Amino acid sequence: MPIFEISGDMLSAVEQRNFDFEKELQSLIEKNLKTVFNSRLVASEFSTGAQHAGRIDSLALSEENNPVIIEYKKVESSQLISQSLYYLSWIWDHQGDFEIAAKRRLGDGTQTDWSDVRVICIAPNYKKYDIHAVQVMGANIELWTYRLFANNSIYLEEVFHSIKIDDGDFAAKAGTGLKDPVMVEAGKKAALTRATGTYTFDERLEGKAENIRELSGIIREFVMGLDKSIEEVPKKFYVAYKTSQNIVCLEVRGRKIKLVLKLSPTDIPDGTLNYRDVSDIGHRGTGDVEFTVSSEEEFEVIKEFVVMAYNKVGG
Repeated sequence: MPIFEISGDMLSAVEQRNFDFEKELQSLIEKNLKTVFNSRLVASEFSTGAQHAGRIDSLALSEENNPVIIEYKKVESSQLISQSLYYLSWIWDHQGDFEIAAKRRLGDGTQTDWSDVRVICIAPNYKKYDIHAVQVMGANIELWTYRLFANNSIYLEEVFHSIKIDDGDFAAKAGTGLKDPVMVEAGKKAALTRATGTYTFDERLEGKAENIRELSGIIREFVMGLDKSIEEVPKKFYVAYKTSQNIVCLEVRGRKIKLVLKLSPTDIPDGTLNYRDVSDIGHRGTGDVEFTVSSEEEFEVIKEFVVMAYNKVGG
């Protein structure tokens, strides 16, 4: 679908173009990692050593301190996915190398959470066979397409995010057609990690009062209804709702629910009820704005701020 430029009451299609060099795409994303994926750059062209003889395009640390691998191609290429999965397998076996690089770039106090590793592939298109291969992996791999336009705009869209499967499911699926040993090994490692480090929405509600359980469901339905691309990611202490980055984090307490939004305190008018600035306060979830709600009526008042956070992230 083309994009159109508005001039008065007339529309004109904007011509597509592409980068002259792959490195231009990589450089653009690396310089805007916080804006696009809310991640911090750890290394560019990171060498995997003489034995493995590879270079990871971009290594980063996510907003939740998970390692991030990003690989780019300016043309459709099956090699992009196989490379990414090779590097995923490599990083599980070289966690110390990543942690050293992260501390060197981001500071000695940098923490790394190995409960998940995010793998992002960025290319103009993907073959259906490649998407099918990724489906049986179980790895946390995201396929993003991009479109570059003549008006100096770029459009990024996530077209696939792998489902979570356990190690047994992976072994069964791998035997039905996934033959690449690198992909098989990477998938096994990722599936094993997910089996031991994955949480659920229902776990966050265990032992909570019925009215809080119902309110959690109302909030969940509203946030997920904003955009079909919003993903629910349960963590140990909260549930994140995200597209390319977190929009809102929901933490269920005994008699209330805390919502941390990806907004600036300057976005919230003075006198707004049930709000506090947490930019300089330790808190769970990512964002600087926190609301506390205990009823549907209270949540109704802050819906506009949830929508604002979604719009600011970019949908």
